[in-house]
Amino acid sequence: MTYELIAFALFAAVTLGSAIGVVLLQDPWHSALLLGVALMSVAVHYVMLAAEFVAMMQILVYVGGVLILITFAVMLTQPETADEVVQT
Repeated sequence: MTYELIAFALFAAVTLGSAIGVVLLQDPWHSALLLGVALMSVAVHYVMLAAEFVAMMQILVYVGGVLILITFAVMLTQPETADEVVQT
């Protein structure tokens, strides 16, 4: 077995595991973090295919843009807990 095949199998397992976790987890914050892991591992697959420009665009656009937007949406839509409500 070559190192390329081992690396491909490792990152394929990471991609599939994190993508399944995005769908199955109920906490939106953990789902967003696993989406970032899945997108980064897809970028590693692009590097393995010698498509470095596509990998950098994957990181810049999806991880840098879409994931930050999802993070802001998750932070802004979380319900307030009793500790955060100011008693007047």
